[in-house]
Formats: sequence, C-alpha cells, structure tokens
Amino acid sequence: MIGIINYEAGNIASVTNALKRLNVAFNVTNNKDELDQCAGYIFPGVGHAYSAMKSLEDHNLIGWMRNIDKPLLGVCLGMQLLFEESEEGSSNGLGIIPGKLKKFDPQRGKVPHMGWNTFTRINEHDLLKGIKKEDYFYYVHSYYAPVNAYTLATCEYITPFASVVCRNNFYGVQFHPEKSSSSGERLLSNFLHIVKNWSSVTI
Repeated sequence: MIGIINYEAGNIASVTNALKRLNVAFNVTNNKDELDQCAGYIFPGVGHAYSAMKSLEDHNLIGWMRNIDKPLLGVCLGMQLLFEESEEGSSNGLGIIPGKLKKFDPQRGKVPHMGWNTFTRINEHDLLKGIKKEDYFYYVHSYYAPVNAYTLATCEYITPFASVVCRNNFYGVQFHPEKSSSSGERLLSNFLHIVKNWSSVTI
C-alpha cells in the first residue's frame, strides 16, 4: 500500500490515476495512523509553499514526515518542500535536504518553466534505472532547487537546477511523473520497486 499524503496541495487525482494504471493499492490520507500502515509514500503538490507547510502543520504532519523511515517520493512542490526554505512566501521547508528554493528570473525567460524537458543524470541510482537522456518529462514550476550533493539529475531552464534528488529514503522530482507518459511511468515503477525491496512487502 502506498500512502499519498493529502495536505490540500493539488494534483492528487493525477497521482492516483497513475497508480491505478500501475495496479498499485493506495490510500489518500492525512491520518498518521493510516499512513504508518503504508509501505511507502508519495508527497505530491501543486500550489504555494507557505500554504502547503501551513496545511502540514495543521495536520501535525511536519514532525512525522521528518522521521519517516520508509521511501518517500516528493513530486514538484512536494520535492521543493524537502528543502530547508523557499523564496516563495519566505517559507520554511522540512529541512531534509539543504538549500533554498529561488524564483526563476523573469528578465531572462518566461516564468513559470512549463512544458517538456529532459534531464542530465549526474549520479547513478535505481530511481533512474532505464531512463535515457532523451526521455522527456513534464515540468510546471516558478521556483527551482539548487544543485548540491544530493542531486541525482539536473535540468536547465534559464539556469541549471536540481531535477531529481535523493537523501537516504527521501526522493524528489521537480517534474510530474504522473503526467510524463511512459517516461514518468518508468520512474514511478522504479520508485515502487524501491519501496518493495525496502521492506520486502507487497504493494
């Protein structure tokens, strides 16, 4: 069972549809007891960083999330909230990955970064298994994460930024795998394989 962390930040329907296509059981919830029964987690998100963190706080999920010991995949805003802070609303993040989110410079290009783009792998990882350099993924974001020691792959739009990140059991992708056709499905399948191997459970 995959827990989809519901913190009122959008795009849950597209994530659940992707898991249905992969025949994976899931539970959309913000109840910690229910989430504790899941083998892994998807942390989706479309919206504003400050509002999203406020929702996590209202549901008493911040401390719980920081102490998760099972695989978690943050998607788009969900990935961004894994970092320490964001310029968006001067918001704090979960602080799992060091760094601050910054806004793309609108003087240098159209903001948000929206559409299909590739990424450049800089570290090998099972999350990226079978994904080729010419594979495209769908991005929609105005803020970008810094490239650092926890970056698995980078993308470039106006400036290079972290496209895929990992620290221990926390994974994140700036793009939307659930909207990225076969390439996104492959990445989600890779994450589900990680979850299955993490605890040798059926999902």
